[in-house]
Amino acid sequence: MRKRKAVGLASITILVILAARCLPAMAAEETVSAFSVWVGEGQVIKTAPSQATFIGTLEGLVYINTEEGPVETGRMLCPATVRIDTTSGQQTANGNCSITSSDGAQVFSELTCSGVHLVGCSGEMKLTGGTGRFEKITGGGTFTIRSSLQTLGLSPTTSIEHAARGIFYWPQLKYVLP
Repeated sequence: MRKRKAVGLASITILVILAARCLPAMAAEETVSAFSVWVGEGQVIKTAPSQATFIGTLEGLVYINTEEGPVETGRMLCPATVRIDTTSGQQTANGNCSITSSDGAQVFSELTCSGVHLVGCSGEMKLTGGTGRFEKITGGGTFTIRSSLQTLGLSPTTSIEHAARGIFYWPQLKYVLP
């Protein structure tokens, strides 16, 4: 009887070890602090009696904060739309971004935010996928974006070109690579 129990326990132990080796390793969630200093171009269009809409593209280098200081990790390109209430200054925005690393691998994301014009727009960024070493990346985090778009200068019928610059800040961008 003891021999059967010992053989049975040994068999179960071997099966558990083999099963553990066959299962894919669990990917660990990582967190980084990052920022991008960007420049943008686009149009500001009066879209309602007290509303203006900026439609444009933001582009800049992305840096990860490390113990030794910021390290450049890629280039960001984001088409975005910002709606601004010209009476209250409230704003909402949405966009999509691609970040391309020096080896050509890309990370894609969606973002939405709200805030006050000239103060900032805070919201959520969701990582939606990638290419190369970032294929199947997931994650996201909160961010704040600030802009130098100081005046809209809109008359009742005007659409004007604007150049802007600013900063994206991700204090805790979380991601998982399978």
